[in-house]
Amino acid sequence: MMTFLYILGGIVLLILILGILAPKNYDVSRSIIVNKPKNEVFQSLRSLKKQGEWSPWEKKDPNMKKEFTGTDGEVGAKSAWMGNKDVGEGEQEITKIIEGERIEGKLRFFKPWKSEADCYFNVEEDTSSGTKVTWGFSGKNKFPFSIFMLFFSMDKTVGKDFEEGLDSFKILMET
Repeated sequence: MMTFLYILGGIVLLILILGILAPKNYDVSRSIIVNKPKNEVFQSLRSLKKQGEWSPWEKKDPNMKKEFTGTDGEVGAKSAWMGNKDVGEGEQEITKIIEGERIEGKLRFFKPWKSEADCYFNVEEDTSSGTKVTWGFSGKNKFPFSIFMLFFSMDKTVGKDFEEGLDSFKILMET
C-alpha cells in the first residue's frame, strides 16, 4: 500500500512540476510583403467574407458551413464556421479596428476543444513600395492543457497555416 502511495505522490508531483514549467502563453505571427497600396490591402483584410478566398482552412474543408452576422468589415462582425475534423467549429469576431493600421479580433473555438485566442492583422507601408502584412494570434495555455504544450509547438503548427494563407493572400492581391 505504501508503494502505491509513493507512486501516486510521485505522479502528482511530476504533474505539478510540469505544470509550473509549461508555457502559460503562446504568440504566433507571420509576415509577408504584398505589392499593393496599403489602403487596398487593409480594406481586403478587414472583410471576413474575403478572408475565405485565401484562408488555408477553406482548402482543408471546402464544404465548411459558414454564417456571417453584423456588418462585414466593421467592429462586431462575426464569421462562424462548422467544418470537418481539420477545421472544427468556432467563430471569429472583429473587436477593434485602427483604420489603415490594425484589425483585432477574438477567435472562439468550440470543437474539437473549447478555447479562445486573440487574433490580429497589422498593416504597414514597406520601403519597397509594397505593404507589410503581419498576421498573428495569441492566447493562454490553461492547465492541464499547458503540459501538452511542452511537447507541441503552436508556432510550428499554426505558423505553417499562416504562411500558406499569407502566400495565397499575396497571390490574390497581386493578380
